[in-house]
Amino acid sequence: QVQLVESGGGLVQPGGSLKLSCTASGSDIISLGWFRQAPGKQRELVATITNFGETNYANSLKGRFTISRDNAQNTVYLQMDSLKPEDTAIYYCNAALYDYDVWGQGTQVTVSS
Repeated sequence: QVQLVESGGGLVQPGGSLKLSCTASGSDIISLGWFRQAPGKQRELVATITNFGETNYANSLKGRFTISRDNAQNTVYLQMDSLKPEDTAIYYCNAALYDYDVWGQGTQVTVSS
C-alpha cells in the first residue's frame, strides 16, 4: 500500500521561496504530484511528474513553481519561488496508480508579511 510523507511547508514572506518534499513508499506509482486547496476553494492542480520525467503544470504557476523527482528515493519536490499571498493553501502530495490515487496529509503554506 502506498503511503506519502510530506514536509517543507511553513510561513514565508511575499517574494520568498519554499521547497516541499514528498516521499512515497510502495510500488506501481505512475506519477507523483502536488495539488493545493485554499480556504473556500476547490482543490486544484499544481504540478505532476511521471516516472519518465514528463511534467504538467497549472498554467498560472509556470515559471514560478518547479517540480522534480528523485526516482531512487521515490521523492518528489516542489520548488516554489516568487511566492504570493494567493499561493496560501494546504498543499497535498498525490500519487497516481493504475486504479486509484493516494493523497498525503497535506502541508500548510502561508505567504504573508
